[in-house]
Amino acid sequence: MTASPSTEVHRTRSLREWLVLLVGVLVVAALCVAAGRWQWSRYETKKARVDTIQANFSATPVPLGDLLAPGEVLAAGDQWRPVELQGSYVPGAEVLLRNRPVGSTPGYHVLVPFEVADDPAVTVVIDRGFVPMGSDGASPADVPATPTGTTTVIARLRLDEAPSDRGAPAGQVQRINVAQVLATAGLPATTATIGGYGALVVEDGEPAPGLFRLPDPDLDLGSHLSYTFQWFVFAIGAIGGFLLLLRRERREATARAAAAAGPVVVPDDTPDDVAAWLDPSRRSAEPSRSRRRASRPSDEEIEDAEAERLGR
Repeated sequence: MTASPSTEVHRTRSLREWLVLLVGVLVVAALCVAAGRWQWSRYETKKARVDTIQANFSATPVPLGDLLAPGEVLAAGDQWRPVELQGSYVPGAEVLLRNRPVGSTPGYHVLVPFEVADDPAVTVVIDRGFVPMGSDGASPADVPATPTGTTTVIARLRLDEAPSDRGAPAGQVQRINVAQVLATAGLPATTATIGGYGALVVEDGEPAPGLFRLPDPDLDLGSHLSYTFQWFVFAIGAIGGFLLLLRRERREATARAAAAAGPVVVPDDTPDDVAAWLDPSRRSAEPSRSRRRASRPSDEEIEDAEAERLGR
């Protein structure tokens, strides 16, 4: 026999059902917290990167030797720090970085080893700028000639990229990995260098002629912080919804027990506002909304009075 609608509506959940529901709520809340923590981690990573850029990008250039010695790896906190290099580009050692568009324009970056005239000498890979792809789509447009002779270069230091295991045409690389760039340029593996490269700012006080300037770094932090708060709110909402459902069912169970107990008998010492809620006949015919709100007792008062009435 099919249960009547009233029976279905008033069915009380069993302890097992409550436990299953509680486990589900806790799993959902835990997943929301984990997602929020991941978004917070992404925000902190981007914030640290932006802080480094803002601290170093416009700093006064310093000699390379003040930051790095040959063979040393650039520290993460020194990224984007401008350095001044005096020396000369290695003749005929231009290398093209492929698959690295600027904006939405496909093309190539021109990488050239630069021999710094310091003691001890060191060779630094310089990203001189960007040249668009040529008409055939397989090679760049005309690449301007690299300056010869003694040149003063100001460049911003960047971390060396991980080596690529993908092949590339002769004279080209897939990433700005110093060892791979020097090998592609035909320099010996024993060449003294640093664990990083330089993004050109100016050569002898001017941008590289014929090359597009490298774009400034992105300072946008994204939406990770707002997503963090949203996920935490979802976690709180899941737990809060469970507690509200539990409270509502408890109140409904109390009301059903009161209905089953027969006519309402309110003890004489019950406060008037509570008695009015237990026995509707004691309420005024048409109280105003503001009066109803002002005279409504708390849920705890109603439940206490109801329990006392049932006990008597």
